[in-house]
Amino acid sequence: QKCDVQIELGKWYFPNIDLPAGKTAPQALQKLARAGLPQKYAKVTAEITTRLEFELEVICSKGYAPYFLMMADMVNWCTAQGIITNTRGSAAGSIVAYLIGITSVDPIHYQLPFERLLNPMRPKAPDIDLDIADDRREELISHVVAEYGADKTAQVCTFGRMLARGSVRDVGRVLGHPYSFADRIAKLIPLGSQGFPMSIAKALDISPELKVLYDTDPQSQQLLGLAQEIEGNARHISVHAAGIVISPSVMTDFSPLQNEPNGTKIITQYEMHACEDVGLVKFDILGIRNLAILGAVRDIVERTRSIKIDLGKLPLDDKPTFAMLARGETMGVFQLGGSGMTKWLKELKPNRLEDIMVMIALFRPGPMANIPEFIARKQGKKPVIPVHPKLAQVLEKSYGLLVYQEDVLFTALELAGYNWGTVDALRQAIGKKKPKEMAEQHEIFVQGCMDNSHMTKEEAEKMWDLFVPFQGYGFNKAHAASYGIVSYQTAYMKAHYPVEYMTALLTAESGDTAKIVEAIEECRRMKIKVLAPDINLSAASFAVGDQAIRFGLSAIKNVGGVAIDIILKERTNGVFKSFTDFCLRVDSQKVNRKVLESLIKSGAMDEFGKRSAMLAALDKVREMGTSMSKLKSMGQTGLFAEEDKETRDQLPNIEEFEKAQKLIMEKELLGFYLTEHPHAEKLA
Repeated sequence: QKCDVQIELGKWYFPNIDLPAGKTAPQALQKLARAGLPQKYAKVTAEITTRLEFELEVICSKGYAPYFLMMADMVNWCTAQGIITNTRGSAAGSIVAYLIGITSVDPIHYQLPFERLLNPMRPKAPDIDLDIADDRREELISHVVAEYGADKTAQVCTFGRMLARGSVRDVGRVLGHPYSFADRIAKLIPLGSQGFPMSIAKALDISPELKVLYDTDPQSQQLLGLAQEIEGNARHISVHAAGIVISPSVMTDFSPLQNEPNGTKIITQYEMHACEDVGLVKFDILGIRNLAILGAVRDIVERTRSIKIDLGKLPLDDKPTFAMLARGETMGVFQLGGSGMTKWLKELKPNRLEDIMVMIALFRPGPMANIPEFIARKQGKKPVIPVHPKLAQVLEKSYGLLVYQEDVLFTALELAGYNWGTVDALRQAIGKKKPKEMAEQHEIFVQGCMDNSHMTKEEAEKMWDLFVPFQGYGFNKAHAASYGIVSYQTAYMKAHYPVEYMTALLTAESGDTAKIVEAIEECRRMKIKVLAPDINLSAASFAVGDQAIRFGLSAIKNVGGVAIDIILKERTNGVFKSFTDFCLRVDSQKVNRKVLESLIKSGAMDEFGKRSAMLAALDKVREMGTSMSKLKSMGQTGLFAEEDKETRDQLPNIEEFEKAQKLIMEKELLGFYLTEHPHAEKLA
């Protein structure tokens, strides 16, 4: 009763940021954006300056200038460090974001509306999401902590919640039922779709078998009834994959904190939305593997060919890149690699970036039905007729078809009399598939078309029907443009630097055997040699050598990072001359028997002799190495003859394993057959 805590919600508290002397945040943002004009545009038109001044007015009047400056600082710091980033989502519709380096997409060229990110009539704060190379995300987080202070930064928590199937299994366990009983009921609950998780109530409606069980079996009814009670509750806490918050004073002024479970990170006890409600500035920084691959290819090309590549300045009309995509050679290309997408690309034969953008947007449930029509119109097999004359310019690049969320919004703005304030309700109703809201918007839209565009009710209803495929699956055009550029960059690098690209891809996926197998198959198709691991030639990861890819030591099972570091460090003193020489020179505790066995069986030691002989002599050579290490440490090396004799192999003269046996060893240690398939001769 003596406590009176009042937490003000809905107000932002910006951290203290470094500003030029005597400048406010709005002034600093205006100066930075205007300075970027001549760098980004060869000809600054009235349309560009009008758009820039409008955006600056909205951003500054709403108090968001510090947010844009902080975001620019992060992205430009990454660029200076050579870290690949990509700003996804509606931020690509901002010319201010483009001019100050936050995004790499020209919103004027791609006709991206700023109002989708921020508009004068919408109270919601802008949300700029950043993708970053997943192998360098921690570097950016360290920079943010150094910039704003460890006591003012934290990663955001997320709650793992009890979903339908998990709730049933958990309740079954607590009630003491056999696992098989609860598991059988859980498996009768259909899986939900992305963004729309399944509930037990919905499952009872759509699964007849589950409903019969519920109605006829009291134990099942009790189990499902209790599971519904706990469904949706928080089950455990963990670290959000992307969220980071920054505060102006110590973080505990705004949010309770805790250590992450089983880790060292400091995380909030408020989840993402609550962090925003109490006024913390939140950044979504998500690690993406394809950006790490892009950065690695760029670095490999620079290191091996002495060619410096600026990914932001690649020609966007490169014929070999589009020809590769049209042939369906898309394995490992960002967003374009699946078999379904590849099939459509071969039919489409893309020849401009907009084609890639459209395919990324359409290749999802619902809008996918428009792909054949889009291809037919592009190839001139069907006429390009916009859904309405007023939308001809808006839909020009998509051949008159509705493709993006923005197309839906522009349709409502142009035909049904919506404005940027009211159209957001339509976007949310369509995106979230809420029946009540959809019914309200349906009525407003149809009446608006009749009043503003003099349509008949039937024509207006037909226009509304075009929105149906977008329910829950509509793709943001600015997001498609951002992703389209990354897709194009990965395709360009694969088309022009195939060996380097596949090396980077193999390295990035080295922990996933299935993906390695797929990438090795792609190398074979591309006629790129993948050489077996070699103790004297392999690096830790996959490496380029003489237009071939050398297998990395880290991809061999049981060979850990510590052992590899010791091997590579010792190799700087000279190559290993024999198996015995290797065993004498490396630490036998860190490079233990299991590591040696794996290196031999995988073929990494083949230059020293037969695998069978090395395995047979393994214990004897290791013992000798241990004895010699002790004697050397005691200064008694003189007891032995010259070092050459010490390190010469004395392996038993036994038969080598048969080829099939060696291939089985390869499969065991690498996860697949590298040199050839055991049935290759039979298949030939």
